[in-house]
Amino acid sequence: MPNIKGAAKRARQAIGRHSRNVNAKSSLKTQRSKLFAAVEKQDKVMGTAEYKAYCSMLDKLAKRGIITSNTAQRRKTRAANKVRAVAAK
Repeated sequence: MPNIKGAAKRARQAIGRHSRNVNAKSSLKTQRSKLFAAVEKQDKVMGTAEYKAYCSMLDKLAKRGIITSNTAQRRKTRAANKVRAVAAK
């Protein structure tokens, strides 16, 4: 239990931020599963559309500091490689 009013406020803010971050990461995982499902189906058009949405979401989360920019870049590269493999077939 915090002894200072400011510490209590910070604790409340941290709870709100944590729930927002968890929801954002959950949405990212959902988007990633949609992308991988399109890749599994060998659907080039759907895969490209899902890839764009996935990259957009990664960039937004990196900008807001929920994930680091290096993590976002790595995930975008790996996803792009999967989509390129489907497009090459």
